[in-house]
Amino acid sequence: MKKMITKFSKMKPTRFFVIGAITLCALQFAFTPAKAQDWTAPATASKVENPVPSNDKSVAEGKTIYTNNCKSCHGVKGKGDGPKSADLEKTPQDFSKEKFQLQTDGALFWKITEGKKPMPTFKKDLTPEQRWQVINYLRKLGKK
Repeated sequence: MKKMITKFSKMKPTRFFVIGAITLCALQFAFTPAKAQDWTAPATASKVENPVPSNDKSVAEGKTIYTNNCKSCHGVKGKGDGPKSADLEKTPQDFSKEKFQLQTDGALFWKITEGKKPMPTFKKDLTPEQRWQVINYLRKLGKK
């Protein structure tokens, strides 16, 4: 340890500061959390069109499915404020936001199907028709 201190004390100030700056940058980079990336569906999924007509019946079915499977995290009005949302590491999506509503039905179908932690996959729990009905309901949450 004494040798190391002696070595640093004999170092030229400029070199000492350069090494110190590099070390600080490396530490900052190592401990800065990575920015969360947007969850994007594949282009092929985004092009898929909803085969279930958005009518009163499909929207009502979608609301029932939403209430049973999504409301606990996403909330009654889809604002991401359900009773379980506080326990999650990520805030659930707010379905009323324009950014959400600008996604295609195909992209939403893919996301509901595949899931991404903390959101579960609904591939086995909901039929394709039920997933499309949920999307029809989610579209109503975005209307003012």
